[in-house]
Amino acid sequence: MYASKKYWMIAWILVLPALLIRIFTTIYPIIETFHISLFEVKLLQGIRKFVGLDNYLQLFHDSKMITSIRFTAIFVVGSMIGHIVLGIILALILNMKFRGQKALRTIVLLPWAMPMVVIAMASKWAFNNEYGLINDFIRRFAPSFNLDWLIYTNTARSAVIAVDLWKDLPFFAILVLAGLQFISSDMYEAAKIDGAGSIRSFFSITLPLISRNILMLSIFFTMWRITSFDVVYAMTSGGPGESTALIAYRVTTEAFTNLNTGYAASIAVVLFLVMAVLSGLSMSAAKRVDY
Repeated sequence: MYASKKYWMIAWILVLPALLIRIFTTIYPIIETFHISLFEVKLLQGIRKFVGLDNYLQLFHDSKMITSIRFTAIFVVGSMIGHIVLGIILALILNMKFRGQKALRTIVLLPWAMPMVVIAMASKWAFNNEYGLINDFIRRFAPSFNLDWLIYTNTARSAVIAVDLWKDLPFFAILVLAGLQFISSDMYEAAKIDGAGSIRSFFSITLPLISRNILMLSIFFTMWRITSFDVVYAMTSGGPGESTALIAYRVTTEAFTNLNTGYAASIAVVLFLVMAVLSGLSMSAAKRVDY
């Protein structure tokens, strides 16, 4: 009994520093954010007044916030469809045997290895109407082409989604490729003997066997997309107008530009709750898919 108590005491002493750090860096900020969201906090005016749920009610009447929610939904859905479709195609190409296969895999990963802020800044220049790489390439086939991508809502949103897709698509594809390499070639040989073609083998063997990988990747990538901030910050600053302001970007502008800390905290709390619910639903769905 004494030995057991001593064992647990030593165990708690060893774990306690890590536990305190976790509480201080994770639990406390969450609780404090909930707390601040119940106040009207305006740093410049020195205002800190308890307003209850008023900050949350304001969310439903804030046209900027509604625009952010809409674009975040478009951004997440568009980006994930692109990741899944193009990621599978890229993974299938990388899974083929050809000379230079290893070199190509390394080159493909380069965009993922670069910081998003750097890519977003470079993309901002690439989409410029006068000296941008994109328009320069298009004008080689259509000399009269003239489009400033980042000053129109639809083209700016498309550009943001395209840059996000280009950045993380290689990483998604490499993880799908890892799943492809666990599929035995004997299964394809057996399918070939039975008369199945490439398309039938893909839908009957490949896709079912990597579906769990794709589902798990989709869950994590969706979470990352919902909290994306840097691509918009560096590329469009939420413009034109407020059309590309993602929810995470809205939190930052309210907190550090408008210094409306209480309202920013309420947006962060709602975002946290949405993420928690989606995580729970996603993990529940993942348990139902097993091959």
